[in-house]
Amino acid sequence: MPQLFSPSATLLVRLAVLAAVFGIVAISAVLAQRAAAPARAGVAVEQPIPFSHKHHVGDVGLDCRYCHTSVETARTAGMPSSAICLSCHSQLFKDAPMLAPLHASVESGTPISWQRVHDLPDFVYFDHSIHVTKGVACVSCHGRVDQMPVMMRNQPLDMSWCIECHRAPERRVGRPDQVFSMQPEPISESEIQQLLAIFNLEKKTRMTDCSTCHR
Repeated sequence: MPQLFSPSATLLVRLAVLAAVFGIVAISAVLAQRAAAPARAGVAVEQPIPFSHKHHVGDVGLDCRYCHTSVETARTAGMPSSAICLSCHSQLFKDAPMLAPLHASVESGTPISWQRVHDLPDFVYFDHSIHVTKGVACVSCHGRVDQMPVMMRNQPLDMSWCIECHRAPERRVGRPDQVFSMQPEPISESEIQQLLAIFNLEKKTRMTDCSTCHR
């Protein structure tokens, strides 16, 4: 049977098929990476329950630590458990349709799959407790959450942004009793210098060393 295509034409067809396959794989990988990437600043993230920080923090006056229980003692701030939510919602709006996932979580024993809004890459070491105990207020990184009906990233949280703060901690440091305030009271320059000494933040070379964040 005579050959329909020349060897060169056959090779071109095979190369075109391979290119198409690799192209599909590459596009799929990019889409998957984007889907798994942390939320960008100013972009809302869909949650299982439309939780409003504006209502709970701004209107009701809940303290950050009521839901984020480990923020002062651990690397992660902690996500609120269903039991914490039910400390109020076992009575308040308990039959609201939007809270159905909460009750389903309690019945099944499966935690609510809250989607992280502030999520750093795995190769970055970050400890909430260190920053909180050194006088860095929540609003420094998370913004005015008491004004956010939907939680969004307020800052880029990229390396250059973090380095800028580590090089000039005097721009962020504040009184420890103001850390969880949405409107920390201004402090004088002399008090800032005292806090830098108390918190041992004067050695800026240590704060910008690679091993501080990449361990």
